[in-house]
Amino acid sequence: MALVESSLAGGVLTVTLNDEERRNALSRDLLVELVDILDAADTDDAVRVVVLTNAGSTFCAGANLREQSSPATGGRTVDMAGVFARFRTSPKPYVGRIAGHCVAGGMGLAAAMDLSVAVDHAKFGFTEVRLGVAPAMISVLCLPKLREVDARAAFLRGNRFPATEAARMGLINAAVPADQLDAEVDAIVADLLLGGPGALAASKRLLAEVPGMAVDDAFAWTQQLSADLFRSDEARAGMGAYLEKRRPPWAPE
Repeated sequence: MALVESSLAGGVLTVTLNDEERRNALSRDLLVELVDILDAADTDDAVRVVVLTNAGSTFCAGANLREQSSPATGGRTVDMAGVFARFRTSPKPYVGRIAGHCVAGGMGLAAAMDLSVAVDHAKFGFTEVRLGVAPAMISVLCLPKLREVDARAAFLRGNRFPATEAARMGLINAAVPADQLDAEVDAIVADLLLGGPGALAASKRLLAEVPGMAVDDAFAWTQQLSADLFRSDEARAGMGAYLEKRRPPWAPE
């Protein structure tokens, strides 16, 4: 049985963490399967949006503790930092469909999504301190989304809190009842499919790069980026469609 499953329909690649027995912990084998699917998606023009979700009652329980306590003994391994970073640099928009509990390293996976929605009964938490470790790598993803007062409480207490609190804190976009999860995710995906693929990729670059730039450098870089985008075939098609009151070529029928 695959630890990660995927299916493509209507430009949307749904990727499902499927190791229910281990609560979708980030084992070496699961990560290898996940990276292979995401690598293929990044270069596949048929994939417009990626939805990451879970089978079972847990979205992701973080690191596989048995593996962390013993060294790798051969076989392919995946750099965990690279897995987290790839969502930021991927040209595809990622939507988290969080249909279960999310703790420890799973919090980093949730925070790495461009947009995310969770079921309101899910529990979230930076539980690492209760295991004698710290939310180290995932802090790179989570801290920019958190107020300092929330980050201190969550990192140091190590307690679990409801999805509604995760949404208030800014870790996810929304928490909804289970019977509304699919509709909420579908609405987000529908909006993303109306955006030009190149425009979405450029917007992700802006989100990733501009905050770290000096103001003058940011203006210079974005001025050039804007000029390049306006000269692109995608922009000509999109603006032509708008002026002629028709759908752009990338929009679903």
